[in-house]
Amino acid sequence: QVQLVESGGGLVQPGGSLRLSCAASGRTFSTYSMGWFRQAPGKEREFLAAITWNTGITYYADSVKGRFTVSRDNAKNTVYLQMNSLKPEDTALYYCAAKVKGITTARTMGQAQNYDYWGQGTQVTVSS
Repeated sequence: QVQLVESGGGLVQPGGSLRLSCAASGRTFSTYSMGWFRQAPGKEREFLAAITWNTGITYYADSVKGRFTVSRDNAKNTVYLQMNSLKPEDTALYYCAAKVKGITTARTMGQAQNYDYWGQGTQVTVSS
């Protein structure tokens, strides 16, 4: 069983930055590919970014490319999402997820159903 705990959300003004963290349990974190998603009220869960377990290849949704950066620290069992130039439309509940099996491609990493474990989410609100 893998447990994921997100942190770092909060209220930020437009144009500001936040860094989200996702701490994972388990001694095999380095073998998990990790993804970040978000869900705004009344909307479907949206893929944002992902990082593979072995090559460290990253994938991004077009909506956040150039503004968000995903990274991981296997020694700390933690994955991060650095978010810059935040906009009001970035307001949502942000989730991290672990993909512990299956192939890792841009397609599979971008689909929520391919992830095996999810955190509870951290709220990000972008407002002046």
